[in-house]
Amino acid sequence: MRYLFEDYALDTDRRELRGGRGPVPVTPQVFDLLDYLLRNRERVVSKDELVSAIWGGRAISDSALTTRVNAVRAAIGDNGKTQRLIKTLPRKGLRFVGSAREEHMPGIEVIVDAQRPALALPDKPSVAVLPFTNVQDGSGRDYISDGITEDIITELSRFSELFVIARNSSFQYRGKTVDIRQIGRELGVRYVLEGSVRQQGERIRITAQLIDALTATHHWAERYDREFGDIFAVQDELARAIATILVAHVNQAEAERILLKPPTSWQAYDYYMRGAGILASYWSTVKAADLYESRHLLEKSLSIDPDFARAYSTLSTTYVIAWRNRLDGDHLNPAALDRAHQLASRAVQLDPNLPHAHASLGTVLAWKRQHDVALTELDKALALNPNFTDWRIAIGLVYAGEPARAIELLKKHMRLDPFHVPLAPHWVGLAHYTLKQYSQALPFLRECALRAPNYGAVHLWLAATYARLGQMEEARGEAEKVLQLDPDFTIERTARTTIAFKHDEHSSDCFDAMRKAGLPEG
Repeated sequence: MRYLFEDYALDTDRRELRGGRGPVPVTPQVFDLLDYLLRNRERVVSKDELVSAIWGGRAISDSALTTRVNAVRAAIGDNGKTQRLIKTLPRKGLRFVGSAREEHMPGIEVIVDAQRPALALPDKPSVAVLPFTNVQDGSGRDYISDGITEDIITELSRFSELFVIARNSSFQYRGKTVDIRQIGRELGVRYVLEGSVRQQGERIRITAQLIDALTATHHWAERYDREFGDIFAVQDELARAIATILVAHVNQAEAERILLKPPTSWQAYDYYMRGAGILASYWSTVKAADLYESRHLLEKSLSIDPDFARAYSTLSTTYVIAWRNRLDGDHLNPAALDRAHQLASRAVQLDPNLPHAHASLGTVLAWKRQHDVALTELDKALALNPNFTDWRIAIGLVYAGEPARAIELLKKHMRLDPFHVPLAPHWVGLAHYTLKQYSQALPFLRECALRAPNYGAVHLWLAATYARLGQMEEARGEAEKVLQLDPDFTIERTARTTIAFKHDEHSSDCFDAMRKAGLPEG
């Protein structure tokens, strides 16, 4: 973002102030003070708010604040006598009164989506954490700021008093300039947290600010300057501060107990964040190369820290994907599913309080048709974190014969993650199909097919659904897509291996519909 006023431009991405003759040297505090006044130029900013935003609430004298304000004025050709740009209102505060406009930087997409309906606000404090900006553009280290963002989301979601938007939806705004109020409408939240990460040698600076998405006003801001090796302490500190603001009655002892503690080795965490980031994009690319790269990085993480539960849990998911989807020789190979089971079990053993680990283990057990123990693990994941959202839990519920509960859970998931992956509506469709609600299943399956046309399973279930609705031409068309994507597909080999219903009548129903659609038996 760039703010233009008179002959000056304040570039917040590059943290640079330029005048008509070139760059204007300013100290970090002077830059931050000017930035804050420009961002909030529609109102008077009190002294207490400035102290909280710029100095982190530390006690400073009136003379020290006056000195900084005068330095800002001097940098932009103003002074305390004329107060042409920055006006002091006695006993009230300061306000930027000059004419200023915002300019979106070249190459940054501006989202305008007036057609997307606004979501209703939840009945509890709601927040979306936007991807923190990596200030060193072109450094190839965006995964560091992404990882920090993801950890803050994970830690905040553990507070039952908060409604926290899932990572997938928050990251839809990565690298894009969007009006905060629009983000609030699209995600259905009251608050938005945004920030930046800058690494200089062995030190790292993290800035964060909490914004009211209804009014676009700032409620809180903080800056953390730490040694790079102390990054995990900063994450805890930041999550604790935000929770305190949003939830006045968060129990500090509970916060200390439930905050996620990453491994002690930064290098292991570095590899984990890169691997998890690549895996998160897999459903958009559906490329085997992305899966392999993610697995390689996660394995490097574990080679450094063999006790890193999250890396084991995420690595397990890569083997489930390879077993379920036609990518390589692991497709339908029992050894791949066994490997996923081993890795997920190890994650649970290392960290019994990690919801993702229990979700991974429960999902593997569902595919292995161990339905009762699968449900036990999935219930543990939900009990550990009331805001935990993972569409994979629906797999275990649908196959175990609890489709109505799967629909309820997926509705919650899609509210917490408005930009949910295409497999979320896919499993809503399967749940409706299992309840013989074929007309209700159809739009969800269609949505998945539109968003993930190369995902063969959705065409398989569309073929079955159309057959049950008596729309045979459409059913045969979907069956042809199944065979185009997987020429070796047969009901006997492929469908019976990957469709893991607990109750035989559910399996018989879908296999019969697939035969009607024209899919080969064996």
